[in-house]
Amino acid sequence: MDSRPPNLLLLLTGLLHLSPLARGQGSYIIDAVGLTVLPSSTVESGTPVTIHCRVTVSSENLPNLTHTFQLRKDDLPIHSTITTEDTVVYKLDPARAADSGSYECQVTVKDKSKKSFSEKLEVRGLQTPVLYLSKRTLYKGDDFMATCSAPDEKGSLSFRFFQRYGKEEPQRMKQVAATGNTSETTLVLRHVGDYFLFCAYEINLDSGTRHSNSSTEIQVIVTELQISPIMNVLPSPNVYEGDIIEVVCKVVNSLQDVSVFLTRDRRILKEARVSLSHRFRAQEGDSGELVCKAEWGNVQRETYQEITVKELFSKPSLILEPLFIFEGERLKLTCSVTVYVPERINNKAMVFSIYRDKVEVARSQTYTSVANASTNGNYTCKALSSSLAHSFVKESPRLVVKAKVLVSKPVLSVVGGTLVLGTPFQLLCHSDIGTLPIKYTLHGLGKVIGDQLVSRPGQQALFNPPAIFKRLDLNNFICHARNSPSHPPVVGSVQQLFDSTNVIEPVSKPMFLIDPGMGDVSEGQELTLTCSVQRGTPPITFTWYHAETAGVLASEISNKQEESYFIRNVMREHKGEYYCESTNPANETKRSYPVSIKVKLARWKKGLIAGLCIVLVLALVLIVALKTRLLVCGRKRTGDLSVKSAGTKLERLSLTQAEVNQAANVTPGIMGKSVWSEHVSGSESDDQISEPAPSPQYTEVSIGEADPNRAPVKKGTDTVYSEVRNSMQGVPDPTDGQGSVEYADLNHDTDRHVNHGVQDDHMDRPVLHGPVDEPVQHSPVDGPVQHGPVDGPVQHGPVDGPVHHHQVDRPVSVDASTADQGE
Repeated sequence: MDSRPPNLLLLLTGLLHLSPLARGQGSYIIDAVGLTVLPSSTVESGTPVTIHCRVTVSSENLPNLTHTFQLRKDDLPIHSTITTEDTVVYKLDPARAADSGSYECQVTVKDKSKKSFSEKLEVRGLQTPVLYLSKRTLYKGDDFMATCSAPDEKGSLSFRFFQRYGKEEPQRMKQVAATGNTSETTLVLRHVGDYFLFCAYEINLDSGTRHSNSSTEIQVIVTELQISPIMNVLPSPNVYEGDIIEVVCKVVNSLQDVSVFLTRDRRILKEARVSLSHRFRAQEGDSGELVCKAEWGNVQRETYQEITVKELFSKPSLILEPLFIFEGERLKLTCSVTVYVPERINNKAMVFSIYRDKVEVARSQTYTSVANASTNGNYTCKALSSSLAHSFVKESPRLVVKAKVLVSKPVLSVVGGTLVLGTPFQLLCHSDIGTLPIKYTLHGLGKVIGDQLVSRPGQQALFNPPAIFKRLDLNNFICHARNSPSHPPVVGSVQQLFDSTNVIEPVSKPMFLIDPGMGDVSEGQELTLTCSVQRGTPPITFTWYHAETAGVLASEISNKQEESYFIRNVMREHKGEYYCESTNPANETKRSYPVSIKVKLARWKKGLIAGLCIVLVLALVLIVALKTRLLVCGRKRTGDLSVKSAGTKLERLSLTQAEVNQAANVTPGIMGKSVWSEHVSGSESDDQISEPAPSPQYTEVSIGEADPNRAPVKKGTDTVYSEVRNSMQGVPDPTDGQGSVEYADLNHDTDRHVNHGVQDDHMDRPVLHGPVDEPVQHSPVDGPVQHGPVDGPVQHGPVDGPVHHHQVDRPVSVDASTADQGE
C-alpha cells in the first residue's frame, strides 16, 4: 500500500506545468538565416532584382518574436528593418552596375543574432550616356557648354569628352571628376571646320573599373568670326613732337555687340562699340606700338601699328661746375639743349628757367652762387620753345646739389681705450665732420702703416699697427684725413692719443723669496713668503700656492710690486714646494720658480726626544745589569746547594699525582721560574702537566761530595746521586729506562736557598723516595727555592710557583714525565 499522501503526484505535476512561468521568460534559438537573389545572381543592367532574407526561429512560450533584419553589401549596411515577419524582401528596380557586390543578411532576435551565407550579384553592362551641347554652330575660339549624363546609373561616375576633327583619330578634350551621374563643362574649339563630339564614363567597383559605351556623336561646325579691326594713323605714323595725330580703329561686319579698344603699353587709350577715333598731340614719349583690339564674347582679334614721334630739340640737361663742390666754394649751374630741327625751332627764342626744390631761382640759362647749407637742394631747369604749330616746355632731370664739408681734424684712439704693451692692438682714426668719402692714412714708426677709405655711414677706419713695448712709442703715430683732392690732408693731434690711452704694462716673472732663508724652518716659527715683480701696471694680483695642497693658499690685490704671505705657526704639513703667480689688468699670468721648504722639529721636541732616548738607554743598561746580577747570584746559590747525610732511619717520601697537580697551582716564582727549575716558565709547565704521570720508581741515594763532572761519587759507605734526568714533554729518558728519578734527602742552606726571607724545613736523615699511600701537604712559599750544585741534572715536578719543603716521615715520589727541563 502506498504510504505517500494522495495529492503529492498532483502537486508535482502542477509544478512541472508552471515551471516556465516561474522562470519569467521562454526559451528560443535561431535555427537558420537564408538569403536568396532573384531572378539570379547574374543579370543584365536594367533588370529588376529582389533579395529575400528569411529567418527560422524555434521558441517555447514566446509568441510574436521580433526580428531585426540588416542587409549588407560588401560589409556596408544598405537596409535595416524590424518586424515580426520571418521574411524581408529588398528590391533593386532596375539593377545597375553599382549594385554588383556581395550581399548577406544578419538577423537579431533579442540578444542573439545570426548571419546568412553571402551571395554575389553581378549586374552586367552600363547605360549609354547622352551628350548635350549648348551650341552646334560656333566661331573659332568661341566657348560652349557640354553636358554628359547617365541618369539611371548609380554611384560616382567619371566623365570624359572627346572630339574628332575631320578624319583624324578621336582625341580626349577634357576629363571631369566624378560628381554623380551627370557632368557639365565648358569646351572650346580652336580651328575652323567640322567637329564630331561624343562622351563616355567609367565607374569603379570592387571587382574593377568598368567603362561605358560612347554616346551618340554630335556634329559641330566652327566658322571664322570676321571681327578683325582696321586701324589708320593720320596724317602719318612718323610725326614731330607737337603734331596732331588721329587714330581710327573699327570692325567691318554686321555684328553690333563687338567692342573695340585702343591700347599702348598695356594701357587703354580709348574704348567704343564697333569703331573709334582718337586724337592727341604727339610728344617725345609717345613713340611706340598702338594696338587696336576687337572682342566678341570670348573671341578677340587684334591689329598693330608702330608710330614714331621725332623730337624738335632734346630734353634740357643741368650741369654743375665744379663737379665736387665744398662749402665756401663758388658753384655754377648751366641749363642746355640740343636742337634737332632748326628749321622748325628758333634757338634764340627759347626761354630757360632754373628751379631749386620747385622754386624758381633764376630765369636764365645759368645760375651761380656760393656753396653753403642754404644752396643745397634738388635743382631742375625748363626750356620753353615755340614751333610753327605749337609751343611746349621740356624739363631736365633732377640734379641734387649738396656742398661737401671739408673733413675735420682726425682723432686717433686705441680701440677699447686700453693698450697692453707687447700685444697687438687696433687704432681708430675718425673725424667728426666731413663729407664722405674720406681717406684716412696712418703714419708711425717712420713709415706709412696703411690707408682706409670710408665711403658709407657707419664704416670705420681701423688700422693694425705693430705691437709697441714702450708707452712713449704712442707719440710716433699720426693720422691724416682727406676728402678733397684740391685741399691738403688734415693732420690729427699726437698728444691726444697719448692722453686718452690707458697703457698697461704686463707683469714680469715674479721672484719668490722666503724668510728665513735657505728653506729650513723649525716648527712653531713664523714663515714669510714674499712675491715681487720688477715691472707691471697696478693693481697686481699676487697668488700663493703650495704644491702639496690643492687650491690657493692666499691671493691679494695690491698697488705695490711686492706682497708677502705669512705662516704664523709652522707645522710639519707646511713642508714642500711653494710658488707664486702674479697678474694684472693685462690678463697675462706669470709664475715664479718653486722654492722647497723643509720643516724641522721644534727645539723642545728635540730635547724631549733626547731625554727619552737617555732614559731608554739608562733603563736598558739597568735591565741588562740587573739580569746579569740575578744570573750570577742564581749560579752562586746553586753551587752552595748541599745534601745532608742520611740517618740510620730511612723514611720514604712519595709525591702522588694529586700532590703534583696541587703544586702546579702554587703562585709562580720570580722571573717565571718554578721551585724546581730556573729555566722553565709557568706556561711550559701548564702544557706539560696535562699528560698523565707514570708510576713512581725508587732509588737509594748516598750522601757525599758533589762532583760536577760525573755521578755517582763514593764517600765512605754512602752513595750520592745528583743526576737529574731530562724528560721531553713526559717522554722517559732512554738512559734511565724508567719514568721517574729518585732523590736523596738534601741538606739545604736556609740562608741561600729561599728568597724573600722564606726558609725550608731541614730533613735530619736520608730519605728514600718511594710510593706512599697518601699525599704530602706542602706549605706555600713566596719565592723560588734555589738548589746547590749536584752531580747531574735534577728533574723537577711541574709546579706554578715556589714550594716550601717540610720534613716528612714518608717517602715522596716525583713524576719525571711532567717535570720541567733543567738547565
